[in-house]
Amino acid sequence: MEYVTLTNGVKMPQLGYGVYQVSKDECERCVLDALKVGYRHIDTAQSYFNEEEVGNAIKKSGIPREEIFITTKVWIEHYGYEQTKKSVFESMQKLKVDYIDLVLLHQPFGDYYGAWRALEDMYAEGKIRAIGISNFYPDRMIDLASFSRIKPMVNQVETHPFNQQIEAQKWMEKYGIQIEAWAPFGEGRGGLFTNETIAAIGKKYNKSVAQVILRWELQRGIVVIPKSVHIERMEQNLNVFDFTLSEEDMQVMASLDKKQSSFFSHQDPNMVEWFVQMVEERKKNNDHKKEKKNW
Repeated sequence: MEYVTLTNGVKMPQLGYGVYQVSKDECERCVLDALKVGYRHIDTAQSYFNEEEVGNAIKKSGIPREEIFITTKVWIEHYGYEQTKKSVFESMQKLKVDYIDLVLLHQPFGDYYGAWRALEDMYAEGKIRAIGISNFYPDRMIDLASFSRIKPMVNQVETHPFNQQIEAQKWMEKYGIQIEAWAPFGEGRGGLFTNETIAAIGKKYNKSVAQVILRWELQRGIVVIPKSVHIERMEQNLNVFDFTLSEEDMQVMASLDKKQSSFFSHQDPNMVEWFVQMVEERKKNNDHKKEKKNW
C-alpha cells in the first residue's frame, strides 16, 4: 500500500474502499471482504446510512483499530456548531470507535462555517485525527482555507478520466490540501469501462480498464476509494501497485478530459434547490418520527 502524508503529518492510505450505494444488508459483508483482501482505509458518510454496518465489520474483523483509517462525512442537515459536534459523536457510536481518522463536510451548502468550527475543536480535542471537505469548488475551498484557524487537509471531489479536476488540483496543492476522488470510475458513465483508449493502454500492461484508471489517479497523487460488492473486483482494484504508466500513457489519459461533471454541478441553482429540498424533507421526516415516539 502507498500512503499520502497530510499537512498535519497523518498518513492516509492512498487507496481505500468506499461504501457509497452499498446497502445496509450488504455493507457489513462487503467491508469484511475488503478488510480481508487488504484494504485498510474505509470511507463512509452519515448520508449513506451504513455507518453502523461499517462499525460492525471493523469490530468483527479483529484488526487493531490503529491499523484502519476511517473516514466519515457530516451531512448538511447536521451543519452548525452544536449539531455537527452531536452528529460526529453519533457517528463514533455507530462506528464503535472513540476517534475518527478523517471527518469531511459533505457539501458546500448551509452553515458549513459553524460546522467547520466544530470540526476544528474536535480535532484540537483529539477526537478527529484530520479534517476536510467534500465537493468544495476552488472558490469556496479557498474561502474556507483563508478564514479558518485550520485549513482543510483533504477535499474529496468527483475525479475520473472524463472529469480530471486538473485546475482544481493545482489550487488544492497551493493550499496544501490533499485531493481525493469520489466516483474514481465515474460509475462507468459515458462508456468509461468500455473506452477503447483505456483498454488499449491496459493491454500493454496486462491490466483491466479499472486498474489503468486507478493507477493513473494514483500517479497523479490522488487518493481513491473505489467501490464494489464483489470480492474479486475488490482484489483487482487493490492490485495496482505492481506497474507504472509511462509518461506517454499518462498524457493519453489526460486527453480524455471533458472538463465537466458526469453527474451534476454544485454551481447549478437548480441543484442547490434540490439539496435544500432534500434537507427540508429529511427534517420533516425526523420531526415526524420524534412526534410519533413522544406520542
